[in-house]
Parts: sequence; C-alpha cells; structure tokens
Amino acid sequence: MKKICFIASSGGHFEQLMMLKPLMNKYNSFVVTEKTDYSVSNSNLPFYYLKQVNRHEFKFIYYMILNTVRSIKIFLKEKPDIVISTGALATIPMCIVAKLYKKKIIFIESFAKISSPTLTGKLIYKFADQFYVQWEEMKEFYPNAICKGGIY
Repeated sequence: MKKICFIASSGGHFEQLMMLKPLMNKYNSFVVTEKTDYSVSNSNLPFYYLKQVNRHEFKFIYYMILNTVRSIKIFLKEKPDIVISTGALATIPMCIVAKLYKKKIIFIESFAKISSPTLTGKLIYKFADQFYVQWEEMKEFYPNAICKGGIY
C-alpha cells in the first residue's frame, strides 16, 4: 500500500487539507503542518510539525533552513510514495525533497485563489505530477492543471 504525506501550512491551507481526511483514513498516511498556538486534532494519524514561516519575517531564511532539515528527517523516517500539498511556504522543502527522491507530488492550489496564482503554486507547478485548481479561471495561469471544483 502506498504511503501518503499530507502537508500544509497552518490556517486555511490546513483546513483545506483536512477536507481530504477520508483519503487520509483510507491510505497509510501522515500529516505535516506548522506548529501554532492552537492545537490540531490528529485522531489516529501521525502528525509532524514545522516552524511557522512568514516570508516577511526577519528570520525567514533561518526558518526555511530549519524546516528543510525537519522535512528531510520526516521524509527519511516515513518514506512516503506520494506528497499531497495545499501549500503554502512551509511545504516547499518537503515537495522538493520528495521530487529529488522521484516521488509523486500532487498540489492543490488554494480555494481562495480565483484570479491570481500563489507563489508556492507557481513554483510547485513546474514539477508537480498532478496540479489541481479549484476554479476554472485559474487554468489561465496553470494551463495543464486539473479542475474538479472545490474540495469543500
């Protein structure tokens, strides 16, 4: 059975990721997200935490390096076959590591983005095996994307 890493930053990206809980329960899965002040219900799934990242922070580079090291450790421990991400910034290292190990990357662009792409989406689109948008209008930016509507 394939092992799947479900990864998202905190907030809305994480909420969208949790819409995929039926898939998480169906497969051998684990979840990676940012550590925040509020707790996350993890029921029966293994959870791993990254440092919360904001590209406008002074310590942005330091946090990205820290998250890259953590992502490598998590990846080598869990050895996922597939990485499914709803973004954003903190998820980039895991996607890159997975791609270097020739694993499948599935990216779901944010539901909140209707008329412009996210920075993470623009980067991951270049090497994702499957790239989903939730609005048909987004195919203007991601012509090879798959649109199946919202995951809500």
